Amino acid sequence: MAKSRVAFVCQSCGSHFPKWLGRCPDCGGWNSVVEELAQPSASVLAFSPRPQGPQAVSAPTQAAPLSQRDAGQRDGGHRGPRLTTGFGDVDRVLGGGLLEGSVVLLGGDPGIGKSTLVLQMLDRVGARGASALYLSGEESPAQIQGRADRLGLTCRGVHVLAETELERMAAEVERLSPRLIVVDSIQTVRTQELDSIPGTVSQVRACTARLVGHAKATGAVVVLIGHVTKEGTLAGPRTLEHMVDVVLQLEGQDDRPYRVLRCTKNRFGAVNEAALFQMSSTGMVPVDNPSSLFLQERVAGAPGTVVYAGMEGTRPLLIEIQALVGDTSTAYARRTAVGLDPNRVALLQAVIEKHLGIPLAGLDVYVNVVGGLRLAEPAVDIAVVAAMLSSMKRKALDPHTIVFGEVGLAGEVRGVPFASERLAEAARLGFTRAVIPTPRAAARGKPNLDVLPGGMEARPVATVQALAEALFD
Repeated sequence: MAKSRVAFVCQSCGSHFPKWLGRCPDCGGWNSVVEELAQPSASVLAFSPRPQGPQAVSAPTQAAPLSQRDAGQRDGGHRGPRLTTGFGDVDRVLGGGLLEGSVVLLGGDPGIGKSTLVLQMLDRVGARGASALYLSGEESPAQIQGRADRLGLTCRGVHVLAETELERMAAEVERLSPRLIVVDSIQTVRTQELDSIPGTVSQVRACTARLVGHAKATGAVVVLIGHVTKEGTLAGPRTLEHMVDVVLQLEGQDDRPYRVLRCTKNRFGAVNEAALFQMSSTGMVPVDNPSSLFLQERVAGAPGTVVYAGMEGTRPLLIEIQALVGDTSTAYARRTAVGLDPNRVALLQAVIEKHLGIPLAGLDVYVNVVGGLRLAEPAVDIAVVAAMLSSMKRKALDPHTIVFGEVGLAGEVRGVPFASERLAEAARLGFTRAVIPTPRAAARGKPNLDVLPGGMEARPVATVQALAEALFD
């Protein structure tokens, strides 16, 4: 009998080594290198067992000219329409719904609501007559039924199987031929072809490969729920994200009812789309007007607060930014940023000191994004600077003013995309004044200052000095 080849694989980054190591030299993880099979059998790559004997050799697949493929084949290789999830915002994030033959990876922190959102999707998909199969490796059918009862879901046409063996899952998939398959979670699934435990790099990669192969061969939609690390990234090797078609991330805070569903990879639509939900006793409820929701408790006329016109994907969103700047009572001044990158906030503090001549070395600086959201786009720079200046000067800003724009190290204010959409959202909510970057001829999405929505007044600024003058005139 031939000896099986083995390899030593890091379970954190997926690096291979010829021998065991106590610490992975690539990612620095301790005790993360384990022994695994280096060459799994060919059956691992196929969802269904391959035929043996003379029938095992089939006719070779022939390539066809791309120009002769019809419109249905060009849209993902399947003629069927997209499968709607029942959530308009989720369909928008996916690019119009779940495309047949696609594989979606959904990640998020424990308890963030991944299983709840997926169960609601299954209920709405089943109500439209599509067959669905829920493969759970973490909960029993009774637990899933209990959650469905609490959420008031009927889940017609949805089958549930509590199993962790991929071969047994495959037999049930072949019997039911569902249009939608949900695996919760991929880290709990193992194949008998490998001796390693569930959750290892080889198991996750092999099981995902078989599920991807089944989706492409049959046109079924596969949704994989994945764990995340303590840093908030998807667990397992990055090859898992390369194997799937769509990567979704569900974000939020435990003490906040709001959840944000972001798309970080989409082979069939736009990326960086986002949908906002509110967790309630009936599950995930889409938020139709998030700007009004985040501004409903705003205290107008308070120093250190400003309204920022941001973008979540292609949707404009108004958010309150708060800052508190005061004398420190310790030997070292504190710098705290909640909902923002602390390094970006420190950069903006350096710009204020250098170009406005305001010393911050002996002052505590606290910056907060109201509502528990996390902002990453540089257009929030002006809002952070405006909030800090308002707090330092103890002067409240005009409550009907919104701001947006990027600040550079030279003190310049740079343009940002979707400026017209931001202004239109602000005008819809009753704001009458906007402090924005000076429009440039080559700027993407630059607004037409001659035709502003709702009679809004725009004050363009080119530097942080002009920003300070525009805010405190």
